[in-house]
Amino acid sequence: MPAVVSEIMSRKVIGLPPTASLSEARTLMQRHHIRHLPVVEQGKLVGLISQRDILAAQESSLEKGTNGHFLQNHRLAEVMVHGVTTVSPRAGIREAALYLQKHKYGCLPVVDKGKLVGIVTDSDFVAVAIHLLEVLDNQLSDDGFDDLDQDELELAPDPQDYQDGSRDL
Repeated sequence: MPAVVSEIMSRKVIGLPPTASLSEARTLMQRHHIRHLPVVEQGKLVGLISQRDILAAQESSLEKGTNGHFLQNHRLAEVMVHGVTTVSPRAGIREAALYLQKHKYGCLPVVDKGKLVGIVTDSDFVAVAIHLLEVLDNQLSDDGFDDLDQDELELAPDPQDYQDGSRDL
């Protein structure tokens, strides 16, 4: 059975209501070292705010010449992304990763029966990749490949090897 999103998602989702200020969102993101914050109302996902969204709003306020209280005086509802793409906890990890990559998203909120139950981020997929590389390394060492010199293990052909026609493909 293929791996599913619920196996890698973060279950402790930090979110704020749409009435929260941009300043509150920025502080929460900094405190928890996160880049995406679901905007929730009564347990349901109503939007998403990212560090990039906050920075863009802040830069826009500077261009307009508004004072430095911009982040305190503006609410998430004014800046958040509406109509957020979500994923089911039963969705395949591969499919979710391909979707993130294709659309250049940094995260997918995980929704089950209309309720936000988690979030899966590009960092979660990097962790999966690292784990798979470690498993592969262990399998290679178990098969005796760890005794090879780096010169003996050729992962990709060097184009220089084929210029004089001395090496077969």
